Order: sequence, then structure tokens, then C-alpha cells
Amino acid sequence: MNAPAELLKQHLIDPEICIRCNTCEATCPVGAITHDSRNYVVLADKCNFCMACVPPCPTGSIDNWHMRPKTAAYSVQEQLSWDELPAVLSENELAAIGADASAIETTVTDVSTSSVSSLSQSDVFNSVAFGATLPPWSAAHPYTNLHGPKAPITATVVGNVQVNEAGTDNETHHIVLDFGVMPFPVLEGQSIGIVPNGVDAQGKAHHARQYSIASPRNGERPGYNNISITVKRVVEDHDGKPVKGVASNYLCDLKIGDTVQVIGPFGSSFLMPNHPKSNIVMICTGTGSAPMRGMTEWRRRLRQSGKFEGGKLMLFFGARTQKELPYFGPLQKLPKDFIDINFAFSREQSQTKRYVQDVMRERSADLGPLLKDSNTYFYVCGLKSMEEGVELALRDVAIQAGLSWESVAQSLKQEGRLHLETY
Repeated sequence: MNAPAELLKQHLIDPEICIRCNTCEATCPVGAITHDSRNYVVLADKCNFCMACVPPCPTGSIDNWHMRPKTAAYSVQEQLSWDELPAVLSENELAAIGADASAIETTVTDVSTSSVSSLSQSDVFNSVAFGATLPPWSAAHPYTNLHGPKAPITATVVGNVQVNEAGTDNETHHIVLDFGVMPFPVLEGQSIGIVPNGVDAQGKAHHARQYSIASPRNGERPGYNNISITVKRVVEDHDGKPVKGVASNYLCDLKIGDTVQVIGPFGSSFLMPNHPKSNIVMICTGTGSAPMRGMTEWRRRLRQSGKFEGGKLMLFFGARTQKELPYFGPLQKLPKDFIDINFAFSREQSQTKRYVQDVMRERSADLGPLLKDSNTYFYVCGLKSMEEGVELALRDVAIQAGLSWESVAQSLKQEGRLHLETY
């Protein structure tokens, strides 16, 4: 009699609800996730079931597990071709290919008890071990996944303006979407998915693209059921070759009165604290300023009401040049006693290249006390390449302040005080 087929609890991503935000691939510590122009998929021979990718996923699309014979695991090419997950094999179907129930139960138990790798000194700069997946303890309750890909909500464009200087390479727009009478509750730090019109090269409908919300919880215009997003027009790929980004060009070209299909909202951890005297340190580049704008504007409105005693706000904002930096004008109008703003420009003519991590080190005397304060929360948003530099700068600030970096790093993660959203 043949032995039961060896089973694998295969980790799969649901292409129907995945918003292609790259969070899973960015957080996987073993490189077990890859993607093409349509789908994100898990490599069965690399996944070690550490579960690091599951908590950060904004939609839950990553949390799917199918029992398969190891010899018949779904290949990467199969997964990349899917528009929806295949059906789960029943016990009878598994038995038909030589697997018995006891083998199924044992395998499930072994996999489900796999633990997440612990933080160690050697991997402290790994974003999986470093960034928090828990929200601040005082964060408001977020609503998520109210509208899925099969039932998006329609929003009307009520504003579309360029928010950096005309003629710059990185044309960036501030777009305001109104939901009319349909409730769409959001918090600062959450995101939405927008489905571009048309079809892709395979003739299939485009998938949603993710955009951080740039407005506070009570609307871009207070009391109105609207939100804003920050969009950079993509005109070249990462190698500098000309290519028009499908969603970014679609959004930047929208006119007042046009309608768009929106899914979400998403995000349950990259949220701001709400308790009095809490400090917020915001570190961003380019359109990574979107969630920082929402947090800043909400604190500004609370300050105007006179009913909230806020702590310190610090902003470290990087761009290639001042002309390319979004929202430069409005930022200049904010009171100095309300927010401490620090710019870093890496391509200004006749000036030394400066990145956000450089300016953080320059301000270490002020960041040190904030790092010691358990009421301080750090938010990092922008290109993936900035992440390690920021983490190393925080380490240097901690050391200069006489702190144990290993202890600080673990506290920031475990207490939901350092949040990373890079792409």
C-alpha cells in the first residue's frame, strides 16, 4: 500500500481583493513573495510560514491557505494567471489523490503553530522586526473594507490641483473626492483603492491602485463627506524608460464632475494617537506626505477648537528640489509653535545633498528627548529606499541620548510607536 501523499499547506494571495500595495513583498523576510504587472504570489518552496506578511496586509488578501500535495503545489506561473482563487480541495478530493484525514490534521497543526521570528540584534533593521503592526493605544477605531472590488463606491471629483511648481519633473496633484450621501468614514493614515477606467494589455479590467488619504477624518472640507489624495504623475519606470502610469495619469487628468470607482478604506495600524500631549514625528518623501498632511491638519483643527492639548509635531520632509516638494506653500503658513518643519533636498543646484536621515541627525538634540518619551509616535512614509537610512538615524539619535537602541527598537514596535509605510 502506498504511503499517504505528503501535504503542503500552501500560502496563497487572493487576487480578487489584493490591492497590489506591495506590503507583503516588502515585509517578507525570506523573499518568498513576488509579482508581475497583475498579481502578487507566494513561492511555495521559499515560504517558511513565519506569518510576518499577514498583520500588515490592509485587505486580508494574504491570509489564504490551501491544502495541496507537495508534488502538486500551485506554481508561480499558475498563480500569476489567476483572476480568483481556485476552490479548496475537500477531504474526499485529497483522499482521492492518496492523502488521509490524519495527515491533513497533523500538517495543519504543524503549520498553524509556526511562530513569528523574534527580534534580535542581527535583524533589528529588518522592517518586519522593526515596524509596528499595532496601532497607538489611543487611536480611534478604523473602519476597513467597507467596499470591495466587486462592489466599489462611486465618488465625484470636486477638486484637482497641482501642488508643486508647474514644469517640474514630478508633477503632483491634490485630488478631492466627494461621496455624496453615502457614508465613507476614514481616519488619518488610512488608504483607499481606485480602479482606473479601461482594460490592461490582456483585455482584463484594471486592478485597484492604493493611495493614502491626505485629509483629516472630518473631510477635506470640514463637515463634508469628502476626502483627498496626493498623486504623482508617473511618466517613466524605475530604470528611467518612458512609460505612462495607468492609474496616476488617469487620476491627474480627471476633471471636476468626473466620477471614479473607490474601494476600501484600508489600514488599521498606521493611525495617529488621540490622547492629549502625544507627540508625532513625521518622516516622509514626495507623495509620502499624504498621511502626514491628514494628521497635521487634524491636529491644526483640534488646536483651533481649543479643546485638545496636543504635544509636539515634527516633520522631516524630503524631495529632490524645493520646486518638486508638494504642499510647500501651505506648509510655510503653519505657525512655528504648532509644527517644527525640516526640509531635505537632494538635487538642489549648488547645495550639498541632504536626505531626511541627515536632517534627523542634525536635530538629534531635539529628537532624543522625544525618543525617550513613551508618548511619542513616529511615522515613516515614502520610497522603500529611505527606510534603512531613517532607522539608522533613529539608532544614532538613541545612542547619542544614552539609550539602549535594542530596547528602544523593541519598545517602538511592541507599543505601536513606529509605523513604516514604504513602497
